[in-house]
Amino acid sequence: MLIILEKRKGEYKRNTLETEIDVKINLDGKGRSNLQTEIYFLNHMLSLFARHGFFELEIKARGDLQVDYHHTVEDIGICLGEAIKNALQDKKGIKRYGFTILPMDESLIQLALDLSGRGHLIYKVQFEQERIGFFEVNLVEEFFRALASHAGITLHINLLYGKNSHHIIEAIFKAFGRALNEATGKDIRLKDVLSTKGVID
Repeated sequence: MLIILEKRKGEYKRNTLETEIDVKINLDGKGRSNLQTEIYFLNHMLSLFARHGFFELEIKARGDLQVDYHHTVEDIGICLGEAIKNALQDKKGIKRYGFTILPMDESLIQLALDLSGRGHLIYKVQFEQERIGFFEVNLVEEFFRALASHAGITLHINLLYGKNSHHIIEAIFKAFGRALNEATGKDIRLKDVLSTKGVID
């Protein structure tokens, strides 16, 4: 039985010589987002993540885009990961694991995650294109590596098949939203954490 007991919110700010980023997330939302990252393709993907995960997500980001998108994309991943970790608090009562297989037209993504406290990314995705517009598709892996590391998520992303890079990336972000929503959902039967150790770290 899935039950949401209270709103869990997290925020994280990061200011460096390369980026200025402010991220806020509410894990118990309705799927609304306010995204100002200056990278419009990433805005689109993050809006899908929020919508399909039923999160409230707000991101304001400025970065050295005259160099490239790398610093900004990676640092948004860092900040979102930290905000998710803050929102999870002590992890009591959460289901911990999330899994989905998600289709997007000709593409099919398998994604599984564990809110283990141990950040780790397995990413088996190959693209036929190097860019979508100005966005380099290899930045998707950098984003999720930073996010998984800072949120403490064990994250596995596998492309089962697909050709269109936009469809593949869209499926990844939707799948991540759905799996994270499942993992962060609370079960009334759980009074503490879902671990025989008594802690999740």
